[in-house]
Amino acid sequence: MKKNQNHNNRMNERASRGFRVSDLPAEERPRERLLKLGPQFLSSQELLAIIISSGIAGLSAMQLAQNLISKYGSLANIADVSIEELRKEIKGIGVAKISRLKACFEIARRIENEKKEHVIAEKDKITSPQCAWIALRKKLLDYKKEHFFVVSLDIRNRIISVDEISKGTLESSLVHPRETFNTAIRRNAAKIIIAHNHPSEDPQPSEDDINITRRLKQAGSIIGIEVIDHIIICKSSYFSFKEKGFLD
Repeated sequence: MKKNQNHNNRMNERASRGFRVSDLPAEERPRERLLKLGPQFLSSQELLAIIISSGIAGLSAMQLAQNLISKYGSLANIADVSIEELRKEIKGIGVAKISRLKACFEIARRIENEKKEHVIAEKDKITSPQCAWIALRKKLLDYKKEHFFVVSLDIRNRIISVDEISKGTLESSLVHPRETFNTAIRRNAAKIIIAHNHPSEDPQPSEDDINITRRLKQAGSIIGIEVIDHIIICKSSYFSFKEKGFLD
């Protein structure tokens, strides 16, 4: 650990004076260190430098990486910065470098979502609204807009799939029974739970939430696929239409 810290200190000292990565001894270059030690032993600066790939006149890839970290503080913050801001605020970060950065961050996001979906798929049975909330909240908490999902269940309330139907402010125009139940029919669902997040962290339903729920429940009765609950997901709380008697 101390050896790795000393290495990072040397890298930062050289970056502050200005250097090319190719000027470093081979064993201290980010790519070579990654291949030898594994990516987990590289600093965030080194990982970004590998993605950035090359510097510009007067600024190495390491310096560009350090400029990103200095300005935004963390990889998570860098991932959230818009393409336009990166081009405007960070000298030397052009279209090619931004494209590589955004592609890497998007891959990381998709991997995380796939892991969440795998966890949900392993849930044997939904036995209560709280159980559904626990199963779904990790999937929905990262979103900054409202996302509407249909959870298809078999006759024993076991999850078949979780499918996104729409995103944006929940309105009747965005959530149509046709799309909702097409998904359930394709999954051979016996019943469904509908769910969406509230980025505001207020789980209370809006008038649109209530109207959409009633509309989908009526449609399900006609089609023969029961809507057993509508759950509004927040980080530390939820609202269950079933628990509150809205589906009676």
